[in-house]
Amino acid sequence: MLTRNRCPNAGQQVWTARVLSVFSGPQGLTGPPRAPEGGGHVTTAPHRPAPVGREELLARLERVVQSRGRALLTGPAGVGKTDVALAEAALAEARGETVLWLSTLPSDRDIPGAVAAALVASVAATVTWPGTAARAPEDDTAEAGPESGHGADPGPAADPGAAPGSPGIPGQARGAHQGHGGQNGVPAQPPAYTGSGPLAVTASRIFDALPGPQRTAVAMLCREAPLQDGGWDPIALRLGIAQILRTLTARGPALLVVDGVQHIDADSADLLRFALHLAPPALRVVAVETPEAYDTEETYDTHLWVPSEADILLVPPLQADEIAELLIHHRLPSRMAGRIHKASGGNPRLALAVGRSLADARTPVHHAEALTLSGRARDLARQLLGAAPHAVRETLLLAALALRPSATLIRRAGRPNAEADLAAAERADLVSLSEDGTVTFTAGLLPSTLVHDACWADRSAGHAALAEVVDDPVEAVRHRALATDVPDERLAAEVAQAADLARRRGNSALAAELALLAAESTPVQQGTQRISRLVDAAEEAARAARADLAMRAATDLLARDAAPTDRVRARLAVLDTAGQGLTGLDDMYVHAMEDSEGHTALRAAVQLRLAIKYVLADGDPLRSRAAAVESAALAASMGDPRTATQALTVQARMDRALGVPDAESILAQARALELAERPLGIRNAAQILTIRHALFDDRLSDARDQIQALLPLVQRRGSVEDRIELYHTLSAVESRIGACASALAHAGRSLALTLEAGLSPGPAWYTLALAETAGGSFGRAASYARRSVQASEEEGDRVFLSRSLYALGRVQLVNGDVASALETLRRVQADERAQSTVDPSMLRWHEELAEALLATDAADEAVALLDEVRPVAERLGRTTVLLGCDRAYALSLAAAGKTDEAADLLTVTADRFGEAGLPLERGRALIALARVERRRRRRSAAQGALQAAASVFERAGAVPWLALTSETKAGEPGEDALPALSSLTEAELRLARLVGQGASNQEAAAKLYLSVKTVEARLTRIYQKLDVRSRAQLATALRG
Repeated sequence: MLTRNRCPNAGQQVWTARVLSVFSGPQGLTGPPRAPEGGGHVTTAPHRPAPVGREELLARLERVVQSRGRALLTGPAGVGKTDVALAEAALAEARGETVLWLSTLPSDRDIPGAVAAALVASVAATVTWPGTAARAPEDDTAEAGPESGHGADPGPAADPGAAPGSPGIPGQARGAHQGHGGQNGVPAQPPAYTGSGPLAVTASRIFDALPGPQRTAVAMLCREAPLQDGGWDPIALRLGIAQILRTLTARGPALLVVDGVQHIDADSADLLRFALHLAPPALRVVAVETPEAYDTEETYDTHLWVPSEADILLVPPLQADEIAELLIHHRLPSRMAGRIHKASGGNPRLALAVGRSLADARTPVHHAEALTLSGRARDLARQLLGAAPHAVRETLLLAALALRPSATLIRRAGRPNAEADLAAAERADLVSLSEDGTVTFTAGLLPSTLVHDACWADRSAGHAALAEVVDDPVEAVRHRALATDVPDERLAAEVAQAADLARRRGNSALAAELALLAAESTPVQQGTQRISRLVDAAEEAARAARADLAMRAATDLLARDAAPTDRVRARLAVLDTAGQGLTGLDDMYVHAMEDSEGHTALRAAVQLRLAIKYVLADGDPLRSRAAAVESAALAASMGDPRTATQALTVQARMDRALGVPDAESILAQARALELAERPLGIRNAAQILTIRHALFDDRLSDARDQIQALLPLVQRRGSVEDRIELYHTLSAVESRIGACASALAHAGRSLALTLEAGLSPGPAWYTLALAETAGGSFGRAASYARRSVQASEEEGDRVFLSRSLYALGRVQLVNGDVASALETLRRVQADERAQSTVDPSMLRWHEELAEALLATDAADEAVALLDEVRPVAERLGRTTVLLGCDRAYALSLAAAGKTDEAADLLTVTADRFGEAGLPLERGRALIALARVERRRRRRSAAQGALQAAASVFERAGAVPWLALTSETKAGEPGEDALPALSSLTEAELRLARLVGQGASNQEAAAKLYLSVKTVEARLTRIYQKLDVRSRAQLATALRG
């Protein structure tokens, strides 16, 4: 066991996976890398990016550190403070600054001078081993840290029990605070940083330069000299520590990171406060603190400076979309991102624990099932709650049991100190309190764990107390029912009435909960009544989009001797709450079909759900259309206009995809029935499909007008799914029409509602990818498209898998990553053909794939693809699809050397796109025209086309496309370019110029977002086309 008594002669540097995840670069931390003693190798890694969701916070921290030199990162445990500090340290290291990392431990509070001695030891390690680098353990979870939002892994980053010099952990100096295995379930901490380089020049003189009394005091602190009866000289020790820190900046700026200032002992806090007060401005300090929530026996001040000397930066929880990105970053399923965000409250450590619980479940957790909140996730919640005094936990239990908890309600229910208890819980970040005393738990996992771990007697007593003091009869009945475990028909009837009242109030979620509670409160002797109430509960849960309650009610009902009609209704409720994830519910469909035999109305309803399943999960529009036709016929025979309307709508959707000529007439029938029926919602209805058909046809003004007329109604009366569908469609229309800012806003709203409702985020991410492509960032568009691909694959959603792949391939193509775009778009082609999709207007991948083929010199295949799609588009009257084909065909003419014809066709195409009200498509055609004009050596015409494109994009707010016009200006050849360059594709020309300017294959790959293999293959084609054999010859050819 290494101890702190190794100060001025402490052992070699300390590196663990946690620090190497940041501080391993081409130049090491403060100097060139060298092999560690005893062999091994040096790991290099690219610059560490900002932690997920922390880009703005990191930028602010950087500004504070540069301007004021002092910053305090504060926030609850697990929120990611250490990761932000590590990223800041990486930025400092990239500037060539000396970086010292000092991690504290909870036990340090009880050891006088412990942290100060550790600081001296970290400097001493640099003195003793000025040129030692470290070996990086191979750990793909190296980001996990004690305060890291990316570190919920229960195991330490490195084996704390490994012997010095063992694999993964070289010989270590305890004085430098190496990473330690987690205590009380907390993951391992990062170590102190010790380095070489600029510091090595002066570090060897740090201790020798101290005056004798100071040197003696420091040695006594580190137990290198025996303690005298009077102890060390406090003034000499203060001055000695101050001098050590001053000396560190003799050759340049230095950054000191103190992680865990709340654990600093009193003596060290005093020493560091004094030393930092005298430190020069070149010594910058970042402190990381988890505030103490509850009173402790220690009353000393652990702060390193007075409040006016530093900025305090609160590290907030992550938003739901950031939690989704975090899950993807850690290769965890993202389809439950909304529900995981609710459970974790945005705390990254809790979110990852919940995500891993779901990933480790024996069977995949479906949307219709409750989250698996056990194991590590539940343990982390218990740790947070366990730190609270018993009285606070009792108060929090009442808050967890109440529907609308408040300080007043809890005090009246028997907790006279409720305000003080809740204030303590708020300081611990367990709850938040509003001005009126309303209590909100910061993470859904906390009240769930409180209720889960409480005994029946405590829960019963809590509900009974709340039943006496709530001011709402609906809530009073709920608490009375939950306070007893004895079924009672009179009480069950009261709860059923309360459910009806909640439904009339518009609180569908509470109505669903109460309907299920009424069923569960029904005595066994009233079996028929219980089954009837279970059916009502399942259907109420479906209306409320509460998949968990629908599944609970259906599971209870199916375990009883229920009639086939009741079983079918319960199963249909589960299917209606399943969202995009229909692949795991095959048994539900099979049994629903069996039980609906002889019941025409129910069979129509089952066939309708099958029609949706066949297209979403199976990717089979032919079977979907057949099921929809049968459903519509059965519903019509029973006089059920609502089911008939929905079935005809599905049929019209499939007819459109399959290229059936009378698709619009079927949709008109559905619309007529819908207008007569006046349905409450619009999702999957004829009304919204009419709008989507207008979108496919690029009748965009008509589509936008219809949506804006519907929006107030849906916002006032529609369900969450209604609003999501409407925002999704509106954003798609605006992305196409060139209202880019509005498209981004509505796509963001669709995503927020999706995650809040706990639905699959795949469709919302696809919508955001389109909006970002139009007016945001190509990089973010690609990120959202990849997320949508992953979520759709997890859900087995064939429809949105194709769409998200199309969005991704399009962005890859625009960015010049032609090889990836070709691979992605070929997947779209295969999927769409497997699904028998005929109509090219519903997903316009053909023109994108053709352009990718042209960019990879597969001109014949590109032309064949365009020849294949053009007759279909002409037959169906898809005029704007033909314009897209014309743009791609013009590029094929240019590739064949027919630049005059290409320019003429692109000019006409751009004008026709403008006439069709598609400004972004017009601008894209103008960019293509400019490039062709450049190759014709008509610089003035090219500039005119680019300026016209820039004007179009600027008016539309199409930020990424506007940037593309500037890039094109800078990247195209001038009038003196060789005619031979016209044989190169755009992608090849861009690569040729980079290589001609001296870029290596690796550098070109990074610049163009390509793989090195792709660069090599493309460079080979360039050499062949230009008849050159070396980079020097290529550079000469480019210069002309």
